[in-house]
Amino acid sequence: MARRYDPDRRQRIIDAAIRVVERSGLDGLSHRSVAAEADVPLGSTTYHFATLDDLLVAALRQVCVEPPTAVEDWRRHLGKDGPLADRLASLLDELMTGDRGRIRVEYELYLAAMRREALRPVAAEWLDAAVGVLRDYTGDPATARALVALMDGLLLQLLLTGRPFDRAEAREALARVIG
Repeated sequence: MARRYDPDRRQRIIDAAIRVVERSGLDGLSHRSVAAEADVPLGSTTYHFATLDDLLVAALRQVCVEPPTAVEDWRRHLGKDGPLADRLASLLDELMTGDRGRIRVEYELYLAAMRREALRPVAAEWLDAAVGVLRDYTGDPATARALVALMDGLLLQLLLTGRPFDRAEAREALARVIG
């Protein structure tokens, strides 16, 4: 049945794109695959998103602001008592014991920015926001940037290998960077 008035269609298309990338990776993403996933006519995807890059930008923006990957959600962990390394290890633990598929799609979109110019500003915004939040706790932008790089590296290694998260090992590495 055709939906003539469908104010949520654009959002359903973005949500569908995220599910397609989560299930099939970027190689599985097309206007056609997203239209089928969203249960909308193919013309709707191209109406709302003229190019796949437009759709990827919208998907990356959404993934970057949804808990638990939202940088602002990090403050919930960082505002607790205890050493910063413990709080950051707790954050990583929550990320890796939650829906790894969601973290995987975030990194898939984030890393796509290396080849897709349109995604670079969104990836840079996320990095700057992450550094900004951690700078509030370290007082030092260089340490904050190093922590973000370490956290990204740890998460990517876990996603690539499928290994379980070792909180003690992560805490030790984070403490070394913090000093």
